[in-house]
Amino acid sequence: MIEIEQNLWSMTPEGEAIILYTMSNSRGGRVRVTNYGAAIVSIEVPDREGHIDDVALGYKHPEGYFYDSAALGKSVGRVANRIAYGRMTVEGKEYRLEVNNGVNHLHGGTKNFANRIWESRVEENRVVMALTSEDGDQGYPGEVNVEAVFDFDDDNALEITYLAKCDRTTPVNLTNHVYFNLSGEHSGSVLDHELRLNSSHVLEMNERQIPTGRILDVEGTPQDFRTFRTLRPGIDSEFNHIRDFRGYDHPFIIDGWKPNILGEVGELRDPRSGRRLEVLSSQPSVMLYTGNWLSGGCPETKSGGRYEDYAGVALECQNYPDAVNHADFPSPLLHPGELYCQKIVFRFGTF
Repeated sequence: MIEIEQNLWSMTPEGEAIILYTMSNSRGGRVRVTNYGAAIVSIEVPDREGHIDDVALGYKHPEGYFYDSAALGKSVGRVANRIAYGRMTVEGKEYRLEVNNGVNHLHGGTKNFANRIWESRVEENRVVMALTSEDGDQGYPGEVNVEAVFDFDDDNALEITYLAKCDRTTPVNLTNHVYFNLSGEHSGSVLDHELRLNSSHVLEMNERQIPTGRILDVEGTPQDFRTFRTLRPGIDSEFNHIRDFRGYDHPFIIDGWKPNILGEVGELRDPRSGRRLEVLSSQPSVMLYTGNWLSGGCPETKSGGRYEDYAGVALECQNYPDAVNHADFPSPLLHPGELYCQKIVFRFGTF
């Protein structure tokens, strides 16, 4: 049985209420989410000895979440990841979007879904958040109505369901940007975590972090995570610009993906604590990001310090980056009358 508490956490400068929801299960697990950015604030689960710790990176004060560059735990959109040069063509019309990441458009722009108050409510044993993105929002066509649904159960599984409808054809690619450190969010580097991914292929990236369109076989490369390996050894590799990106910041293609089917993404585990995290998703790829740019850009953390680079790892289940500009990628376009529905499951346990 899940119990849910809701508390006023703070206010935005515009006077909007920031609500903190605490979802507790019968085994001592707890997940906290907030309506600012539909963000995961904390995930408390036991290690192999039964000790409970918070394994999600986050900030001490709600104000830390205002326009943070790392987007810790937040729901990003209208389109997660990068769109090359902030340009896209939808139904024959070219659109210019904000360039907010080098030469690219990233995560929907500066005032993307991660940096807004969502309407929120409790529905029995779940938390539901809703947002309306008006026509022309951040340069995108059409009005989009979005929901983020958070479910937590007695098996320490957190499920996120993203729903969207539109009135004009527009790209939609939603994900959650939570960073994990299975030793505890205050524990330093995650580079000794072990990762296994259900992925035989990755997208080739150019130096601007945009897919070239080529698909690479991972066999024999530092991006071969088909069996468990630690993150550290490949972090300086020149393969596929890993060193240029200061670590992993790459889209991995999920083997056997089928639209609207929940499939296995992989598993992250921490030998030190014995915690493990299984990830499932209905999306065709997962962006592996090892927190390469956390240092210096994060406000005060929950444990009262500052995160360094590689303090957390994100497994962002999503469509391919820049898919709107690649006809052979899974289409990110949502059409009027269609329902966008994508699920991500983070299932915690021990080994």
